[in-house]
Amino acid sequence: MKNPFGLTGKGIGIAFLDTGIFPHIDFDSRILCFRDFLFGGRRPYDDNGHGTHTAGIASASGRGRGGGWSGVAPGSGIIALKVLDRRGNGQKRDVLRAMDWLLVNQEKYGIRIVNISVGTTEQNPELHEALIRGVEKLWDAGLHVVTAAGNMGPEPGSVTAPGSSRKVITVGSSDMLVERQGVSGRGPTRDCVCKPDLVTPGYEILSCAPGGDGRRYARKSGTSMSTPVVSGAIALALEKDPTLTNVEVKMLLKDCAADLGYPHNLQGWGEFRLDSFLERIV
Repeated sequence: MKNPFGLTGKGIGIAFLDTGIFPHIDFDSRILCFRDFLFGGRRPYDDNGHGTHTAGIASASGRGRGGGWSGVAPGSGIIALKVLDRRGNGQKRDVLRAMDWLLVNQEKYGIRIVNISVGTTEQNPELHEALIRGVEKLWDAGLHVVTAAGNMGPEPGSVTAPGSSRKVITVGSSDMLVERQGVSGRGPTRDCVCKPDLVTPGYEILSCAPGGDGRRYARKSGTSMSTPVVSGAIALALEKDPTLTNVEVKMLLKDCAADLGYPHNLQGWGEFRLDSFLERIV
């Protein structure tokens, strides 16, 4: 997703709570910090591939493909927090520890954005509430928290936690709302909050993959892939105007969304438009 403003997100840190990160050539020297909350590993790794893929959508430089492809914010800093194992599963305690770490280290690593392309159903009330409290602490600390709506649709009330928080920015997949079994999570939440907030394409998205010579790419689908598009766009917005608060950014996202004609609990405000979003920032 290209932008006409010459912005790259330079100086803006994005934290990814995911399966880790592989030191792909497209990340250059921009992996500012890696923390493994599962096994205590010291060097960046990704035994699943999901975290590398989501980070690439937001932050890849495109160097491995000769500059013909890049992430939304190819100059942004990467803070990779491994909270999920090789199967993509995680424990509440590890996710919450990572969130606490962010509160302590956000200034040290220039973290402005938190990308959470993972989620859990609301079947476990204790886990649900703990995740909601965790992301809302991050939001209240001034971080721009962007979460996936999850792939549990098409039934109403299928947005996963922590995307069901009323405060954070929740992203669904515009090309998986009705097509492809309509798996993109939809509201309302059990607290009667309309979700997602907006949608953007998430089907067969090309991004970085682990392994080999560090130049591998793969296609993946889901709201996990839609979420870092918005995270990367917020990095561009903050480069243009570093004073923007998370509430102001959320309202700008609302103003730029294009109505797709679906109910609010399916599409949110509508489909994200990068050009329109950046044009609204003076």
